[in-house]
Amino acid sequence: MPTQNSPYSAFATLLASSGQPVSPAELHGLLLGRSCAGAGFEADAWLVDAADLFTTEPADNIRAALIGLQEMVKAELTGDDIAVVLLLPSDDAPLADRAAAMGQWCQGFLAGFGLTARDAALSSEAMEVLQDLAAIAQVQEALEESEDGENDYMEVMEYLRVAPLLLFTECVKPAAPAAPKPSLH
Repeated sequence: MPTQNSPYSAFATLLASSGQPVSPAELHGLLLGRSCAGAGFEADAWLVDAADLFTTEPADNIRAALIGLQEMVKAELTGDDIAVVLLLPSDDAPLADRAAAMGQWCQGFLAGFGLTARDAALSSEAMEVLQDLAAIAQVQEALEESEDGENDYMEVMEYLRVAPLLLFTECVKPAAPAAPKPSLH
């Protein structure tokens, strides 16, 4: 197995070394899901939600990593650069591992979004995104080590990098006031 210094493998190693059976992908999905639903970026509230995925109280180094992860997500969501970097295994990891992590990411995202959004009325586009994520969360076994499998994985990745932004824009960013309609006399 190649030694990877990807953020994913570093975070996975950190979690495993402290005996936490949670995937970095699921944590990142949870964080992004709750952020896109309007949870805000208050560190303590994030740590409380994240703690639900842990078997024991996370150690200080994990708490620091979680706060760092949140700073990264906040910068991505509130910056001008409209792109989210998914915390998933690097491209040289086996496709099955990457697909499994993608499924965990989607499950985490849906859990985080659901925790926060409660019963917010969503547009049909937003509902579609959530349905897509639920479908992707189930699909990881369908991808096989092949060029087609790789292409499918990359397509889904691209989708996952932009789909959360639609939800964030809808749930968090104030909509521009509608232009006054000209009155008909």
